[in-house]
Amino acid sequence: MSLTQQIFFFVEQLPETEQKLILELVKRISPDDILTPDDMDDIGVARAEYARGETVSDSAINWN
Repeated sequence: MSLTQQIFFFVEQLPETEQKLILELVKRISPDDILTPDDMDDIGVARAEYARGETVSDSAINWN
């Protein structure tokens, strides 16, 4: 059993109130910049657009 599976197993044994506490603890020790599956999809789209030359240079944008 993997470490992740072990954690899931033990957390599932806890009452819901304790599970909420564990969730808050994990949130506090987790980095703020975790990539979600949607983030990964968006990065893939952006990389494909860049590869096709479908990007605009920041110097071509009127930032005012």
